[in-house]
Amino acid sequence: MPGRRFFLSFIGLALFAGSLAGCQSLDAGGLIASSAPPEISGPAASAIAGDMVSRLAEQVGPGTATIRLKRDGSPFGEALEASLKTWGYAVVTDQKPGEKNLILLAYVVDSYDGQILARLSTTTVELGRAYDVTSAGATPASPLSVMRRG
Repeated sequence: MPGRRFFLSFIGLALFAGSLAGCQSLDAGGLIASSAPPEISGPAASAIAGDMVSRLAEQVGPGTATIRLKRDGSPFGEALEASLKTWGYAVVTDQKPGEKNLILLAYVVDSYDGQILARLSTTTVELGRAYDVTSAGATPASPLSVMRRG
């Protein structure tokens, strides 16, 4: 049943986002520490990162700023950095004294009920989506969740 699967995906994504909001540690920038499982394949990581960055560009504008990426060394973190650069963003991994106008970006990728759940967070917006993983990559399995912060 496609409707039931969508509903379960949506509920799973909502539970995932809620659980992360309550239990992740914050850094000085107010964002969670980035994390992604190392077992996500390169094609899946690239597909998810490409989709999420295209959605981020819709929210903050394509290539309009320098992104300070909080990464964890996972295949997803590497794919995300490459995708950000493809979209024209300058990417730094640590802030140097005097740098301003950076968009702080963190991510969380996890698996739930056979799907991959991905979230990108900045200080002004959070994006989340569930994905089905295939041998060729990954495809969106839920609508994009967008949460804006005041």
